[in-house]
Amino acid sequence: MTALDTFLFTLRTMLAGYSSMEILFLVAVAFISGMARGFSGFGAALIFMPLASSVIEPKLAATLLFLIDIVMALPMLPDGYRRADKREVGLMVVGSLVGVPLGTLMLTVADGLTLRWSITVLVVLLLALLLSGWRYHGKPQPLLTIGVGAVAGLFSGAAQIGGPPVIAYWLGGAIPVAFVRANIVLYFALNSIISGVNYSVAGLFTRPAFLLALLVGPAYGIGLVLGSRVFGKADEKLFRRICYGLIAIAAIVGLPLLDPLLR
Repeated sequence: MTALDTFLFTLRTMLAGYSSMEILFLVAVAFISGMARGFSGFGAALIFMPLASSVIEPKLAATLLFLIDIVMALPMLPDGYRRADKREVGLMVVGSLVGVPLGTLMLTVADGLTLRWSITVLVVLLLALLLSGWRYHGKPQPLLTIGVGAVAGLFSGAAQIGGPPVIAYWLGGAIPVAFVRANIVLYFALNSIISGVNYSVAGLFTRPAFLLALLVGPAYGIGLVLGSRVFGKADEKLFRRICYGLIAIAAIVGLPLLDPLLR
């Protein structure tokens, strides 16, 4: 038996609990989520988590998204690092040092059904925040920046959905728009390091998570590249409307109440 045969046998054995349709569903969801992430710098988790949690455990879904996002988003990091306001990002990361451990604790102690409902409700609330158009228009303040980082870190640790609070805070403030996307990219790269440490301590990095990442990661990466290329070329308002629509659909399809009908 060759090394490839051994790998494929191990893959089939470890993922025996998942059907081909479930894996294909995860691949499709990863591609769409990557498109949103590549274009706007956020949004992947708001689409991925409700849908992925409907076919795999929320803990596994959060870990899977973490793994594929941190690897596939690396090419975006150099440009983000050059353009970002590093002092502002650093303050936001200080908040994450508090929020991420609390979110990870919630992810590990709550049961699967409670997590699914919590993720769905949170996604709906964050989508409402984005749709409202509300933005913080004041000048960023150190303590406020740290506080927003703590909230975003809490959401990231619990379900990898920390984007909207950061968007609402930075996008309407005194930071030039050209730097906002770079700030988001750099912040979530550093936030991912904190999440990685906490997820490791919590024992969330399991073999199925890595194997699923190998399967769905390429689709996420392709979506990420396509989304990045569309950025600056497509109509931003139209694309954002599409992203918001996809998030709303993800929240509805991911409702536990619809399991008997959809699964």
